[in-house]
Amino acid sequence: MIIGSNLLFFKNLPSTNTHTATLLKKNRLQEGSIIYTNYQSAGRGYYNNIWESEDGKNLLISIILFPSFLNPEDQFQISMAISLGICDFLIRYIPDCSIKWPNDIYVNNDKIAGILIESSVSGSKIDSTIAGIGLNINQEKFLSNAPNPVSLSMLTGKSYDLLSCLNQLSTDLDKRYKQLIAGNSGQIKQEYVLKLFRLNKWCQFRDSKEIFTGKILNTGEFGRIIIEKSGGEINEYSFKEIEFIL
Repeated sequence: MIIGSNLLFFKNLPSTNTHTATLLKKNRLQEGSIIYTNYQSAGRGYYNNIWESEDGKNLLISIILFPSFLNPEDQFQISMAISLGICDFLIRYIPDCSIKWPNDIYVNNDKIAGILIESSVSGSKIDSTIAGIGLNINQEKFLSNAPNPVSLSMLTGKSYDLLSCLNQLSTDLDKRYKQLIAGNSGQIKQEYVLKLFRLNKWCQFRDSKEIFTGKILNTGEFGRIIIEKSGGEINEYSFKEIEFIL
């Protein structure tokens, strides 16, 4: 086992990703080490978003990876593998979930998990990757202005043992990471695309020019999303260049 082979618990942290980066500067921890906490005072998401989590209710983890087998331009494969691993965990308990590009995990139209991948790149090599995950498990009330949070407990009416959930999630993530190591990136991408939120469904998006109706067709190079507009025009968008209208 790689992911989950070493667990480091801290009662509270400002951010698991920030603390993991600090630990990595001091020494090279074992690959697959998971730093986890009960509470983050400054949990981070993409684009400086804040991740809300009630103390002791959810999974707040960061995973240390050394994916030297990947070129820097292929690092989105890690995001795809992590996203699928979370979905593998969730379908143990609920019928289905999807991945809102690039890497939010949704159940119906509600967000149950977020991922923050941060890699350190030197030349043509990825030195290290920190994969941060916030997964809502037992929280039942959300106080921030996040529009659509949901938790496993809210969906099922049950409460869950967090350490048990962490062990299961680690197993699922480990299997996906080993798929990448084995060179099965094509299979990872195929499954990722099939799990995309609103794949092949006409819905509204916002880009730098307008709000438009389009549908997701696929992902392209570097994890870009490929969208067909209602008039037939097909465009690729990078992170921050396109927004879902929910």
